[in-house]
Amino acid sequence: MDFEDAELYRDITDFARDTPTWVQHTAEIWTEAGLLLFGALFLTTWWRARRSTPRAFAIAALAPLATAVAYVCSELLKSVVAQERPCRAVPGATASLAACPPPGDWSFPSNHATIAGAAALTLALARHTLLWLTAPLALLMAFSRVFVGVHYPHDVAAGLAFGALVAVAAVRLTTRPATRLAEAMRAASAPAFVRWVTGPQVTGPQESRPSYRR
Repeated sequence: MDFEDAELYRDITDFARDTPTWVQHTAEIWTEAGLLLFGALFLTTWWRARRSTPRAFAIAALAPLATAVAYVCSELLKSVVAQERPCRAVPGATASLAACPPPGDWSFPSNHATIAGAAALTLALARHTLLWLTAPLALLMAFSRVFVGVHYPHDVAAGLAFGALVAVAAVRLTTRPATRLAEAMRAASAPAFVRWVTGPQVTGPQESRPSYRR
């Protein structure tokens, strides 16, 4: 445990205790509700991508899967690092707003921040303009985990970066085969339900080639 990080944790949790009750309750709700919001964004992005090209649909379908991969990797890393939660390890800290997870539920990196970072970036890969929404949501979700007292600042910072890197790498590595699969699933010979899931056949915009005239 870094001394400066523990001091920052104490400063944030002290501030949290001094905020109005409605702010505290909102933070406690948001720390979990943010996951549901990202889930809703995955669904709406998939639905829109059904009318787009096979590649765009493949990326939209890969986004939640890559986020799940990042979460699993985060869990594995947590078991290796085995860092105690600050709500038990930091002496003299204010009682956390949220219940301190039981012993053995390690702190580094933050799973919530990992999911938030992964979801924010993969959704932006599927639809670039979403980054203006997903990035602030991810940062707010990560900060809320420190605010309610269950993570150090470095837990959530690492979680955001780790989740984003793992998920984006997973999408980049699997986009080509996933696009081919989407094209096959959209074929006329595929079952009706499969074609409903993937959407109708859509061809991408033709690349315009410059014409040269003398």
